[in-house]
Amino acid sequence: MQAYPQLIQDTGDVGSHDIAALIAALTAELIRTDRTSGARRAAPQALRAVSIARRKAQGSHTLSCGALAALAELFQVAAWILFDAERHGLSRALSHQAWNLSRRLPEDQRSIELLILSVLCLQQEHLGFPGSSLHISSSVLTRKDLPERVAAIFHVREARAHAQLQQQKKALWSLNAAEELLTEEPSERDPSWTWWFDRTEFTGHQGLAHAALGNLKTAASHLYEAAAPGGAPAYRSLFSTELGAALARAGAWREADAWLSTLVDTVPRIGSVRSLNSLTGTTHIIKQGRSVPRTLRNTNRHLTELLQHQKARAHAGSRESRAGSS
Repeated sequence: MQAYPQLIQDTGDVGSHDIAALIAALTAELIRTDRTSGARRAAPQALRAVSIARRKAQGSHTLSCGALAALAELFQVAAWILFDAERHGLSRALSHQAWNLSRRLPEDQRSIELLILSVLCLQQEHLGFPGSSLHISSSVLTRKDLPERVAAIFHVREARAHAQLQQQKKALWSLNAAEELLTEEPSERDPSWTWWFDRTEFTGHQGLAHAALGNLKTAASHLYEAAAPGGAPAYRSLFSTELGAALARAGAWREADAWLSTLVDTVPRIGSVRSLNSLTGTTHIIKQGRSVPRTLRNTNRHLTELLQHQKARAHAGSRESRAGSS
């Protein structure tokens, strides 16, 4: 079903205020889709939303600050979704476009810049460039009067980069700094976009940092806590899949089999491509493992087949999407 039919059909001229409202509606719908269904489903929707918003903005002679801010936010939400869909070239391009738009806003209306830098920071670490990630997080943390939740986010980004660089003391210091800043509820100073950074998010990143450091027992404990069922955003399936990876790396075959068996039936519903790729990595660890029990090898074989099927479906959907847009 085509997304936003009422917005796609609306091709008439609109004023700057109406453009801001239209773009805000596109962004809200994207966030809902990404939260409930994940980046695999939201990525095509994000690209359509960006195309609609660009067309509307280009048709207007002038854009108000509200319209510029709405456009920057939409581009950055789309950039996040494409990051989680592992479409990094498009994601980075949209992040940079969002940044350029934000620079046209008055200084007191640029909180979106911190979200942009947060995603770029995470992306650099994910792609294996912890030094670049650390440069971004450290430069943000030198700013004066950062809202507490924003500072906590960048301390976590800093910790993840330090962990990938095997700088354990610095990683643990950054995690402690983040935990001290994290309150149960956002404060009035925290930007609205920080809604997702809560105790569960922090715990999951604690686990990922410890996994990178090789502290696999500690990592598993944190990831198990973060992976508890609930109404979490779809991308948090990463904590569940990375728990499987930590158990496999530790050679905890019985625990790995028990956990991965619970994930097998969820594979078709996992919306995060990062999570699916994490699972694929875990299947490779198990294939190369020594003294792996037969039950786990069977589970791993089934999981591999399911992941290959999902990959084939994703390629077919991508071809159909390109054909439909040509």
